Amino acid sequence: MRMPRGVLREALIDVDAITENVRHLRTLTGSQIIAVVKADGYGHGALRTARAALAGGATRIGVSDIDEALALRRAGIRAPLFAWLHAPGVSFAEAVRHDVELGISDLEQLQRAGEAFAGGRSAAVHLKIETGLSRNGIPPAQWRTVFSEAARLERIGRLRVIGLFSHLSNTSLDDDRAALARFEEGIALAAAAGLNPPLRHLAATNAAITLPEARFGCVRIGIGLYGVSPLADRTPADLGLRPAMTLRGAVAAVRRVPAGTGVSYGYDYRTERDTTLALVPLGYADGVPRQASGRGPVSIGGRRFTVAGRIAMDQFVVDVGDHPVSVGDEAVLFGDPTLGAPSARDWADAADTIDYEIVTRVGSRVPRREVDA
Repeated sequence: MRMPRGVLREALIDVDAITENVRHLRTLTGSQIIAVVKADGYGHGALRTARAALAGGATRIGVSDIDEALALRRAGIRAPLFAWLHAPGVSFAEAVRHDVELGISDLEQLQRAGEAFAGGRSAAVHLKIETGLSRNGIPPAQWRTVFSEAARLERIGRLRVIGLFSHLSNTSLDDDRAALARFEEGIALAAAAGLNPPLRHLAATNAAITLPEARFGCVRIGIGLYGVSPLADRTPADLGLRPAMTLRGAVAAVRRVPAGTGVSYGYDYRTERDTTLALVPLGYADGVPRQASGRGPVSIGGRRFTVAGRIAMDQFVVDVGDHPVSVGDEAVLFGDPTLGAPSARDWADAADTIDYEIVTRVGSRVPRREVDA
């Protein structure tokens, strides 16, 4: 396939895939979906992902921080928005003014939320409790104190507790079930303090699929939105998901070289015979992991090759042997493997990382272009 004229590199975003992934996961889990579009929609674009997820039936949008939430509000997203990671001492007033729900991880945040009246509104909060991940969240020793204060602030109209949540480690089913038991303890203590939030969410994509008892009628779907599998032994197709991103570039140069030719910095790769080298204009500045040098897969003309030598800032080289390749041909780094493309996981394996990172790290220099199926 030829690349469009004048296009050097691009990420194609199949928004219909995002919508269908949400519909599928709603049916599978029987739960409300909080669609997580943090980090610019895991590299896919937060606004387009939010719109596509809402079209698929998501009831809430989750982001990491308030700035991400406010950007979506300014762009016209009117659905409930939820942000849970906050700078020390940040004011919650603007978030409350724009109906951004707040994840609360300690007593000090709770008290600031209780002070954040804005435009006649009080804060809507989700209390995050620590159940074993050892990150943010109200530690068990403080549950009673925080729940009691939250109930008091709710009674006097200073805030509304609409959610209770936590995160799982995805270490093993036994570890996740232990965290689930702690979460249920937290629910019981919150109820004893007079808190009965309508939303309880513990499961992200992994547990939403594999641990039905962790669903609580509401799940946070992040990586699954984008058609990437969170399970090491199951592909997106195995889970009924379709990858939404295809990363590709136009072959920018082709040269025939003799045996023994060094390729890219350091000559980590030397040609073993007379061969053809193709230059692909994507590099680590675009999010292509340098750690995948000599290992990353690339599809050109329907055939799969491997990066030859080191990945540079802007480009890498592929040894295509005697395969006919021309300037302007499409080079696909990853996409939907059911269509013959390498997968994000293939690149993750080549770089000793996870496929979450591969899609999220695609740089801002790479234009995103929406496509349908």
